[in-house]
Amino acid sequence: MAHLNWQKSSYSEEASSCVFLAAAPTGAVLLRESDVPDVILATSPARLRPLITRIKSGTLSASAPR
Repeated sequence: MAHLNWQKSSYSEEASSCVFLAAAPTGAVLLRESDVPDVILATSPARLRPLITRIKSGTLSASAPR
């Protein structure tokens, strides 16, 4: 796999589990968590955008419909 430029989420606190994102050459957005860096999730920018919007607005909850 090509070298990826992983960026730490600005919502991740110091000395805690951190979320990292990277842009793949295919256009996908890759996500990984610092505690398990070998597990990488892939999604599209269009699918990630609503999730980030809900996180920022505080409307995301475990009981929310999917």
